[in-house]
Amino acid sequence: MLRGELYRDNDVELVAERRRAQELCDQFNRSGPEETERRDAVLRALLGKLGDGSWVMPRFQCDYGYLIEIGTNSFLNYDAILLDCAPISIGDDVSIGPRCQLLTALHPMADHELRRQRWETAAPIRIGDNVWFGGGVIVCPGVTVGDNSVVGAGSVVTRDLPPRVFAAGNPAKVIRQL
Repeated sequence: MLRGELYRDNDVELVAERRRAQELCDQFNRSGPEETERRDAVLRALLGKLGDGSWVMPRFQCDYGYLIEIGTNSFLNYDAILLDCAPISIGDDVSIGPRCQLLTALHPMADHELRRQRWETAAPIRIGDNVWFGGGVIVCPGVTVGDNSVVGAGSVVTRDLPPRVFAAGNPAKVIRQL
């Protein structure tokens, strides 16, 4: 899975790892707004890295957790979904709007039999420093978003975006330089 090769999501080890992540996500999502220390502790147990000054709002969902790295002073708003079948790297000073999705999982397109047998692959997502996503942005597998870029609400990012651009649409296209 981590090498980007075909794998099956019903592998016993992967199922156990997802169950652990689901339990931690459930603890996080059930915590009250005054339980900031508990939330932080759960996220630090779940994620590969949570930088100082970063925070995540519930409801938060992920597949494994340990493949997610969040830099310093970054913010994930309500209802973030990070499907981390491959590494997801979020830089410093990133603001991710409500209901954003970072999706690393891929399914075979040309071979429907492989899909039927539940084979899949995954490709990493990298979000640079000082990036801002409006609400409802979807980032597809294998995408890198460059430093200081902004992605408009509701956009679907299917290809890499360079640094210092505003991009929007489905698929997201560069609208202008920043």
